[in-house]
Amino acid sequence: MRVSTIWQQLRARGVVVLGAAAVVCASVNVSAAAPQLTPAAGQPIRVAMIEGLSGPFTNTGEAVYRNLAWAAQTINAKGGVTWGVGAQAQQRPLEVVRFDSKSRPEEALSALRSAIDQGIRVVVQGNSSAVALALVDAINKHNQRDPANRVVFLNYSAVEPSLTNEACSFWHFRFDAHANMRMSALMQAIQANQDLKRVYLIGQDYSFGQSVVREAAAQLASKRPDIEVVGRELHAMARIKDFAPYAAKIKASGAQAVITGNWGNDLTLLVKAAKDVGFDGTFYTFYGNALGAPAAIGQAGVGKVLAVAEWFPNDGSDASSAFYKRFKASFPNPEQDYVHMRMQGMMQALANGLSAASRVGSPSDVDAYQLALALERTDVSVSGHRMLMRVADHQIEQPLVVAVMDEAGRAGVPFDTEGSGFGFRVVLRLTAQEAALPTTCEMLRPE
Repeated sequence: MRVSTIWQQLRARGVVVLGAAAVVCASVNVSAAAPQLTPAAGQPIRVAMIEGLSGPFTNTGEAVYRNLAWAAQTINAKGGVTWGVGAQAQQRPLEVVRFDSKSRPEEALSALRSAIDQGIRVVVQGNSSAVALALVDAINKHNQRDPANRVVFLNYSAVEPSLTNEACSFWHFRFDAHANMRMSALMQAIQANQDLKRVYLIGQDYSFGQSVVREAAAQLASKRPDIEVVGRELHAMARIKDFAPYAAKIKASGAQAVITGNWGNDLTLLVKAAKDVGFDGTFYTFYGNALGAPAAIGQAGVGKVLAVAEWFPNDGSDASSAFYKRFKASFPNPEQDYVHMRMQGMMQALANGLSAASRVGSPSDVDAYQLALALERTDVSVSGHRMLMRVADHQIEQPLVVAVMDEAGRAGVPFDTEGSGFGFRVVLRLTAQEAALPTTCEMLRPE
């Protein structure tokens, strides 16, 4: 199925529900708290971050920017991107340019046009699968129409499975595990809980939230047919201010656990409401470790809230601990305590790809085609975390980890989250091979 068809179906079902606002574009200097930039002789290579930087998901958009800016500074501090070969080679810094999409696909498309008009050839986005689908469709069309100014799209967290299946694109690269992969990891934790017999499925009513609920039901039927789904519900995205009615229904259903892909305020408010109505069950989440959630959950989440990610601060290795301490030194404010290992790997993969592409492509500008070919060969490691790009569908392959909320200071929890006194203790590890799922991608490669 073409991306445009999927996008039209999503719009027809009314699943994109965020408010409209004008796109704001700004080039923002990275935090002075990050590693000191070593000046590079060449012009900066600009990367357009198209993300919701205002509205209901402002905090998650800003968290992304901190991650990308910190990664760029880390790379620049080591000399930046080696551009060209021989005596003509230069060291060019990466520059992250902010474009505010308001988390709305139409605004993201306007931001994409603005970025292209400014000569930017690398786009990054992730905090909405609906936005990602719209960007993929637009980039496919633009690259076919204007091959001299083609664009590459790096996706750090839009996990709608179709993006590397039926909607896969040569120009799109995903650096996060998709929803079905994450669900498969969570399902292994659920299989280990033989006392669990009743679950409630709830999610945001757009492509990603729908896929989580659908996949949860399918995997439960296949792997734990003894578990009864006592509720299955989708709610408007970013519009619910009071989740008390939903929490009351969850409690009344007799559910022992909730499975949700909610993120941002939709997750925090749901968990708060469940706590307030006295729900004592377990939350199996994609983003229970996300901004604000641990502090909002508090003591009630100990042993009750599980999350899945490519990495947690309490990973346990010396390299991982040192990495996290460096981030904390750069961002000591507890409210900014949210770092993604995959984004660090993505930016390093981009730097490597740009260097490789510059040796065979344009001597002065980013050659999107050569960059895409180089990104297909991605094999990067950050603090012991290895990431490899699968050529068939441009889905990153990396380990996945399931962790449970616990009190900081207990065994396996040397670090807390957001100064809350609570962190996440690893309970399950999957290798990249164990986390991988087959793809249905039939990629159209440019001639």
